[in-house]
Amino acid sequence: MKRALPVLVLTVAGLVPVWRYAPSAPEPAVAEPAPVPSVSASPGGTTRVVAGPTVDTEKGPVQVEVTLDGDRIGAVRMLRQPDHPQTTAAVPVLIEETLRAQSADVDTVSGATVTSDGYRESLQAALDAGDS
Repeated sequence: MKRALPVLVLTVAGLVPVWRYAPSAPEPAVAEPAPVPSVSASPGGTTRVVAGPTVDTEKGPVQVEVTLDGDRIGAVRMLRQPDHPQTTAAVPVLIEETLRAQSADVDTVSGATVTSDGYRESLQAALDAGDS
């Protein structure tokens, strides 16, 4: 019985911050027009560098740039990526898989699902812009 009163007081004291917690209001989303992928061609016309649109993910923005040599994907570069350890580890895997598959049809990297989805979306838009 001697311990019941301190336990009750400490329990109530520990719950007061939980009761008083008020989550912050989310920032209103600003609707921006979708950016148009940019395309630049070499003087010979066979190599094109295409930047995909920036894809906003819950981890941060993702933007891909692809170098097309004719119909082949010659190189892929991340212009923007979330500052997250799993993203840093996933980017080389995504690029390697893209070069191997020669398309945006690549597997999701475990632990970096959100970044993988944003990568594929930006890459596919860049590839579509490069084909036109």
